[in-house]
Amino acid sequence: MQQDDRVTGANGTGPDGRLVRWAGGTAPWALAASTAWGPGGDADFPPAVRVIIDNDFAGDPDDLPQLAHHLLSPSVDVRLVISSHLAPGDVFHPGPGSAAAGAERVRLLAGAMGVDLSDVLVVGAEQGLADLATPSPSEASRRIVAEALRDDTDLPLYVLCGGGLTDVASAYLVEPRIADRLTVVWIGGPEDPALAAPPPGDPTPEYNLGIDVTAGRLVLERSTLPLWQVPRNAYRQAIVSDAELRARMAPAGPLGARLYRELVALERRVPEILGGRRETYCLGDQPLVLLSALQTVFEPDAGSSDAVIRHAPRLGERGAFVADPDGREIRVFTRLDTRLMFEDLFTKLAEHARWAREALPG
Repeated sequence: MQQDDRVTGANGTGPDGRLVRWAGGTAPWALAASTAWGPGGDADFPPAVRVIIDNDFAGDPDDLPQLAHHLLSPSVDVRLVISSHLAPGDVFHPGPGSAAAGAERVRLLAGAMGVDLSDVLVVGAEQGLADLATPSPSEASRRIVAEALRDDTDLPLYVLCGGGLTDVASAYLVEPRIADRLTVVWIGGPEDPALAAPPPGDPTPEYNLGIDVTAGRLVLERSTLPLWQVPRNAYRQAIVSDAELRARMAPAGPLGARLYRELVALERRVPEILGGRRETYCLGDQPLVLLSALQTVFEPDAGSSDAVIRHAPRLGERGAFVADPDGREIRVFTRLDTRLMFEDLFTKLAEHARWAREALPG
């Protein structure tokens, strides 16, 4: 990421609309908070992992807190932010061009944060795979390949998918060697019946899988891509109450307020979409941060959450789970450390807001 030298109006982080600028890979708000309690240190935090963030930003706004959280986490080097497509006719963006529309939402968020993502933000394919052998080409899949095949760094690379799998599946079809150079972390897919029951109504296909079932079938059944799956029964654990969001997110400066407004805008549509209001919201993409930025210090891993090694299923008609004892082994998360995940999000939002407020003179 690059430092943003522009000054914006309504999207600025300062109380008077001016942009408080910071460079990717630094966390000046964390330094300011730590020096209040003792001697100062270096403002630069060497990253521990590289990440490619691939999400359907035109859809459910839970991906915006996830992206903000990653950008506020200095242990990750954000190499690429991919705005991927939704399923045709999706309730959030029923028309064409959902990947491009999502990229515009990312630009607005970047403005509110004071960072320039122009060097890392790309638009993914606007449609899913036609079959299991033909990629859906895009700048996104080309840059996944390029990043995976770099030979000038030893930092682990995670491709973090919060929507469909079109772009990483396309990258694999173009260059299968990437399977030896990265790990895919995917929020999506149905429950393994041996581990959990489906939610009421047993919606099939699961939402993210339904964006591109063919890509899901390729990744699960045909590819050798290392896969950490956060299936529906796991990501449904990422629940916060509206009271928590009002108390911990909304007051956290212009950034927190923007994120909260995005969530509230959807909450107001819930009665129309689902037939009733609820007091909770599922920030189902937040585990992407937990499993990459918030790994353990010693023997780095997503050690505070529980996972099992399972055989990847086959996908039946419309993406239904079909057990396959001969399927390749994948890591399936069953319990998420939501305390660490949400406390880190809310604390970083508060620190960023405090720093932005104090960084502006007057």
